[in-house]
Amino acid sequence: MSVANVPTGSWISQMNKPSSMRDRRKFPRSLLDLPLEYRVLNVPYAHGGIVVNASEAGLLIQSIKNIPLRTKLATVVLLPKGFELASFEVLTEVIWKDIHREDDWEGYHYGLNFVKICEEDQRVLKQLLSGKFHLGEILKPA
Repeated sequence: MSVANVPTGSWISQMNKPSSMRDRRKFPRSLLDLPLEYRVLNVPYAHGGIVVNASEAGLLIQSIKNIPLRTKLATVVLLPKGFELASFEVLTEVIWKDIHREDDWEGYHYGLNFVKICEEDQRVLKQLLSGKFHLGEILKPA
């Protein structure tokens, strides 16, 4: 299994930026609402979160845990596949964070850059981002 190094991308919030700023993004974002599991490297327990959006360079996630900047995470994004779950795995790094509040919830939004992703998982990610397949149709070869 070979591993691809993923270029770093900008995860600056673009909501209030002029369109000229948004156009400078290297990779377009796709809105998602997927569960994920992450684990700080060399720590045995995992935590959960939600993928808010994704690109070929990284993820925007939501979590209740306070994670320091530059922390490396073993990250697994879970994908529905019929009555089962498929997934893709990636090594990520926290490059920014913000406190995030909703009606009855408080946690964090994190910008995660991909550090390493295997070719098979990168193919699954590209299928997901392309919008050409429904989540239940994304399959890894046996």
